[in-house]
Amino acid sequence: MSKLRDALRDLPESVFADLLESDDAYLVVLDLPGVTADTAEFRVDRGRLVVEARRSKDVPAEFHYVDEERPLFVDAELPLPPDATGAGASAEADHGVFEVRIPKREAAPQESIPVSSAGDDA
Repeated sequence: MSKLRDALRDLPESVFADLLESDDAYLVVLDLPGVTADTAEFRVDRGRLVVEARRSKDVPAEFHYVDEERPLFVDAELPLPPDATGAGASAEADHGVFEVRIPKREAAPQESIPVSSAGDDA
């Protein structure tokens, strides 16, 4: 999970992120001011959470940018832990705060593997 933690730290400064974990899922919380559910896309692709978001900026006609720190687009690929799966993943948006829930694969039950003998010819 350290790769995911490191990737969250590498997001643009204008994006705040939290990572939470339960027994059955990971929860990535992203603050994306200016982004709506209609302008955000999240998907799991080859072990990565892909984030593509677009901010809207309404600038009054009499103003122009002197300094612009918030990018219009946020594109990120966050590596997921090996036990994360995109099956059943979901996302919710609330005033620019996105909660992306990524389920964990169920651990396979431990089973004994029978060993058979090919025969002792000795």
